[in-house]
Amino acid sequence: MIRGFRDFIMRGNVIDLAVAVVIGGAFTAIVNAIVSSVINPLVALFYQPNADGVAGPTLTGIYGQSVPFPLGDLISAVISFFAVALVVYLVFVVPMNKWKERQAAKAGVVEKAAPLPTEQELLIQIRDLLEQNRTEAPAAAAAPTDGPLRRSQPTTPPAAPSA
Repeated sequence: MIRGFRDFIMRGNVIDLAVAVVIGGAFTAIVNAIVSSVINPLVALFYQPNADGVAGPTLTGIYGQSVPFPLGDLISAVISFFAVALVVYLVFVVPMNKWKERQAAKAGVVEKAAPLPTEQELLIQIRDLLEQNRTEAPAAAAAPTDGPLRRSQPTTPPAAPSA
């Protein structure tokens, strides 16, 4: 049981996930600080913050109340997400993929499969098969077939029994 737990923990996926969560959380704090000190002031240049400190356009609602749209918060969230995703990809995913490739190369495992044919190659094959069928069809129609029915004889349905 302990060996199974150890194997589970030592899998690359579990360790990668744990490290990514920890580093992602720490990096999120850095990104949020940069966004709040750089991006939000840039948004505030175009929109004056309201009483709550929300920068973005303010529209008047149906009942006369003002409704702010906090664009600064939206831009902050989008930038934070992409920055954290980029760092996690560059710091964890790319090195882990290279490590797995090296391990597979050491083990002698070749993962490259035969490439699939392109659309043009498939169309050429279809064209060649159609041409081949056209040249075979007239020869087959001219030659009689073996068996009770021949192509030159018309086939008639059997007569219905009379009552």
